[in-house]
Amino acid sequence: MSGDSREHWTGRTGFVLAAVGSAVGLGNMWRFSYLTAEQGGAAFVLLYLLFTALVGLPVMLAEFSIGRGAQRSPIQALGHYGGPRWRWLGGVFVLAGFVILSYYSVIAGWAVRYGVEAALFGFPADASAYFSRVSEGWDAFAYHAAFMALSVIVVRGGVKDGIERAASLMMPALFFLVVGIALYAATLEGASRGYAYYLNVDFSKITDWNVVVSAAGQAFFSLSIGMGVMLTFASYLTRDHDLPGESLLIAVSDFGVAFVAGFMVFPVIFALGLQSDVIGADTGTIGALFIALPKAFATMGDAGRIVGVCFFAALIVGALTSAISLLEVVVSAAIDGLGWGRGQAAVRVGIAIGLLGTPSALGIAFLDAMDTVANQVLLIGGGLGLAVFTGYVMRDPLVAAREGSGGFDWTPVWLPLLRYGVPVILGAILLSSIPATWSKLVALF
Repeated sequence: MSGDSREHWTGRTGFVLAAVGSAVGLGNMWRFSYLTAEQGGAAFVLLYLLFTALVGLPVMLAEFSIGRGAQRSPIQALGHYGGPRWRWLGGVFVLAGFVILSYYSVIAGWAVRYGVEAALFGFPADASAYFSRVSEGWDAFAYHAAFMALSVIVVRGGVKDGIERAASLMMPALFFLVVGIALYAATLEGASRGYAYYLNVDFSKITDWNVVVSAAGQAFFSLSIGMGVMLTFASYLTRDHDLPGESLLIAVSDFGVAFVAGFMVFPVIFALGLQSDVIGADTGTIGALFIALPKAFATMGDAGRIVGVCFFAALIVGALTSAISLLEVVVSAAIDGLGWGRGQAAVRVGIAIGLLGTPSALGIAFLDAMDTVANQVLLIGGGLGLAVFTGYVMRDPLVAAREGSGGFDWTPVWLPLLRYGVPVILGAILLSSIPATWSKLVALF
């Protein structure tokens, strides 16, 4: 599809909402606050913000510049600027989106099931047994398939009538739900203990290598970069968009939602004395999300049922906006590379991703291994490759980034960060994650 016939966003608001929707997903709604509380509170937040500035924003602007400049999906866009020998890097982005969505939709299916059954029947008394029952098996596959079908329907509608319209409706709803639950949580007796733990200050953690790696990884993953989403979304932009300014706006909005999410979660946990089920628990972030919080909502009676349904509604909205963006990466690549129509591409790609997600739906160990490989290898490797490509291969990247800019211009530090800072940081994370990734794969097979 040529740049002249390519679909475009109707305006800045729709693009920003869609990009923020992609960034704000299950990881932001829970993982950020969980890591903040576990790894130093304010110290972790400072490290997260530092790595957002040093890694996240530079890579995001690189994706924006390449996507808008080429007006093509990842594989075609990298070939446009670097020639055929660089198309493989775009292929890594498409592969990452394909793999991540295959298991992400399984987790999203859990959220849908929790929300629907809580609305109809309330939360289960034995949250742990319930999670064990619904997290694996053909029922989990059915919810996974239903969630994938919903994502296909939205993407099939196109950029303007599908993705942009959905983001314009869902993102305000998500903000309303998150803020509303946070305000309710503030009224609970004992909420102050939750705030104190969430925002504790332990600056000794700043020198802890594991905390540093977690903060850098969260900054990178939470912005939905390294998987071609922002590149694909930018390919639908016109030339008058202020890319440096819009990348800052998206990063600030993403952080805001993640940070406020902690104010709706930890007051509930501490008000009900369930911190031992979350803090230091061996169930991990997913187990805490789908076991500890439903247990809290069940303890709160009717009020907990209402708040819990709203909470899982927010999770579902966040998961859907992220899933739509991941699916669009692969669909856009199929449209540009294979010449398929949008409807045909959305259905075929959706079915293929749904089938790849079958093992994750049937066994949580497989899901965990897929998540580790995607996050620790594909995303980090893709981001590292993009930094090298933009910093050393792409001609005149500053021209592509600055076109249409009119606000705060931070591009003078952009190329130095891509050339020197980002490769060092992402390279260190990639090397440090290889042993854990390998051990999970060995244990699985």
